[in-house]
Amino acid sequence: MENLNGSGDISKCPFHGGNTSNENNNKLWWPNALNLDILHQHDTKVNPLGEEFNYHEELKKLDVAALKEDVKNLMTDSQDWWPADWGHYGGLMIRLAWHSAGSYRLSDGRGGGGTGNIRFAPLNSWPDNASLDKARRLLWPIKKKYGNKLSWADLIILSGTIAYESMGLKTFGFSFGRTDIWHPEKDTYWGAEKEWLAPSNERYGDLEDATSMENPLAAVQMGLIYVNPEGVNGKSDPAKTALHVRETFARMAMNDEETAALTAGGHTVGKAHGNGDASNLGPEPEAGPLENQGFGWANSTRTGVGRDAFTSGIEGAWTTEPTKWDNGYFDLLFGYEWELVKSPAGATQWAPINIKEEDKPVDVEDPSIRLNPMMTDADMAMKVDPIYREICERFSKDHDYFTETFARAWFKLTHRDMGPKARYFGPDTPTEDLIWQDPIPAGNTDYDVNLVKEKISSTDLSISELVSTAWDSARTYRGSDMRGGANGARIRLAPQKDWAGNEPEKLQKVLSILEPIAAEFNISIADTIVLAGNVGIEKAAQNAGFDITVPFSAGRGDATDEMTEVDSFNVLEPVADGFRNWLKQDYIVSPEEMMLDRAQLLGLTAVEMMVLIGGMRVIGTNYGGTTYGVFTDNIGALTNDFFVNLTDMGNTWHHVAGTMYEIRDRKTKDFKWSATSVDLVFGSNSVLRSYAEVYAQDDSKEKFVNDFVKTWTKVMNADRFDIK
Repeated sequence: MENLNGSGDISKCPFHGGNTSNENNNKLWWPNALNLDILHQHDTKVNPLGEEFNYHEELKKLDVAALKEDVKNLMTDSQDWWPADWGHYGGLMIRLAWHSAGSYRLSDGRGGGGTGNIRFAPLNSWPDNASLDKARRLLWPIKKKYGNKLSWADLIILSGTIAYESMGLKTFGFSFGRTDIWHPEKDTYWGAEKEWLAPSNERYGDLEDATSMENPLAAVQMGLIYVNPEGVNGKSDPAKTALHVRETFARMAMNDEETAALTAGGHTVGKAHGNGDASNLGPEPEAGPLENQGFGWANSTRTGVGRDAFTSGIEGAWTTEPTKWDNGYFDLLFGYEWELVKSPAGATQWAPINIKEEDKPVDVEDPSIRLNPMMTDADMAMKVDPIYREICERFSKDHDYFTETFARAWFKLTHRDMGPKARYFGPDTPTEDLIWQDPIPAGNTDYDVNLVKEKISSTDLSISELVSTAWDSARTYRGSDMRGGANGARIRLAPQKDWAGNEPEKLQKVLSILEPIAAEFNISIADTIVLAGNVGIEKAAQNAGFDITVPFSAGRGDATDEMTEVDSFNVLEPVADGFRNWLKQDYIVSPEEMMLDRAQLLGLTAVEMMVLIGGMRVIGTNYGGTTYGVFTDNIGALTNDFFVNLTDMGNTWHHVAGTMYEIRDRKTKDFKWSATSVDLVFGSNSVLRSYAEVYAQDDSKEKFVNDFVKTWTKVMNADRFDIK
């Protein structure tokens, strides 16, 4: 802004520095303050489509056949402003879809292509995603044409699938149903590094031990999707790289066969780009000037396309015919010996020794010129590692087997974070139930809910047992990849039945009483557990003087052991639950931060998190029956006592040790209650306290009960995509 007083001192501008948010300023001043941002993101106010927009309803209007034809035609059309390698955008679109989906990690379910988050920082500007900004712009005319009937998230993944089909792959299927987000995600931890491609050892306890990578991370370096193509920390060692490939793909939910298939199938088509000098590239999209209009990595000295394209620094194609789905990858990998060389950009890669001229791929611009193919360290790992080699040799001898294995792995890669099949849409959705989809059979809906509730109510189960069992069953849900939840009643199966946080002995007692009731009424145990929780809530509300009915939707089914991938479910085990005031052990991360993480995965706002915790404390659902945070003399009644006593100025609060505190009477100094840091943060954090004060008011008793019931129902139905 120009300074009109002529002093030339732009610092006098009243708006200088106005681009910095209050939240960021607060974190600079008070770095240890609890940051509630992850519970405030994706508010309906930031969605330009409005609160009433229903993507699944819009999808019903989509002409899928016409869309697929448009995407297929795009692969060889639109060559004017961004010419494709060999005139085919297949490799670019596959990389776009792959890098969108490939950020998924199993441990917390975050990342992936299910929200279109590759459009935003930091993913849109990761070094590994160089030039994918062009791929998205190439898709813009199609997105513009189909409008709100097609999300960016669906279009990006579809483009990769159609690209493979256009080059000859028989794909396993495709589903629509991914809903876009509208600003960068704040809940995904990508690593603590302060620079792109920082050395791998910053996220490993021991770089020699691939399994020591920091959780929940999956990629080996900041800014990469998987592994460094030049080797661990840029040093070639295919045997060591194989170990890191195995760990990285395992953290992205892939086994050895799927990993080998994806590596080979991903490199069967397209090429890597490194024919130039990285220093000639302009800034990434987020750092670019206004006139770049969101484009990044502009080449200031050359065309930046075709022979001049630069992304990874590795240069060349992997196969003889890079626009054709074939077994050429294995023909070259096993048909030749390979040696280390440098790309034109100085990157380390592998080149074949004494390769036949006819086995060389042609130049991307001039088919009369043939160039050497190349392999990365990850490719050589497929040859060196005995497990990967055995798998790849089977692939090389049976193209149909390779094709089917890859097609299934590609489908898993691009659909894993979508959740259950109830969220799938479209004519190409596979009918087969896949175990990684966590299948659940449909449940009975034709029964008298009130009769079941009466039966449950007549048992000797306490309010605490009823409510805590339902909570433990539902709390596994995570909105990051729509896994877990009460539907399926997997709390009664391995591994959940033995999780420490589920109090196995108490759980078996409750199940032994509820299971006969489910059998008597021919309904699912899943429905029975949720109904039992509702009965407990209604009893607690009655104890507080309120006659309410907790909403209930029947139809949950019961999963079986055969439907449950035990290893996959191990990552859902809670190691902390602020709602039940429990920690499995001490962690570097504070209990309060772990509470926020759980609340965010459950899809809760800060207010919803608070109202649930306040209610569950006074009901008496703490793990092991502890009294931490139970700020009431009327345990078992759904009152607002937690907030009343938390904010009572007749109390004083004292730190005991670690995360433990006690509350004493201000005048008499007598002990009143014990508490944890999770309890007291609701009075110390200024935002949370403002909410606590609302619920502590004399006129908020009924509001509290109603808000608790509404939020409880939200959690119980979080995984009911069949009714959404």
